[in-house]
Amino acid sequence: MWLNTLLVFLGGGLGSVLRYFLGFYFNSSSCWIPLGTLLANLLACFTLGYLAGLGTKNMVSPSHSLLIGAGFCGGFSTFSTFSKESLSLLQRENLSWGFFYLGASLLLGLVFVRLGIFSADFFH
Repeated sequence: MWLNTLLVFLGGGLGSVLRYFLGFYFNSSSCWIPLGTLLANLLACFTLGYLAGLGTKNMVSPSHSLLIGAGFCGGFSTFSTFSKESLSLLQRENLSWGFFYLGASLLLGLVFVRLGIFSADFFH
């Protein structure tokens, strides 16, 4: 139990720091949408899809699944920030960009999970 908790903790910390850097470098006032958050969420979707694809072939250990899936992807992706940023865009009367960000995040998230699964199937 302690080892599992430590794996999730380490993966989550790494994911959170990486998400912070993406937000720092890509979420700027000159961009119409929060690009850093979108990139973090899409990369996490791909990673989790890839991990799921490997899992169906029994090619990933439970420890790696905890470290990468629950830990890294959990810390790297952020539904709460996505929701806050979406609401902020909509409240500033940026309805078109707000709905674009919502739609792109949801649709591309599904596409990236599928690409991850496909990649695991294709390369392994």
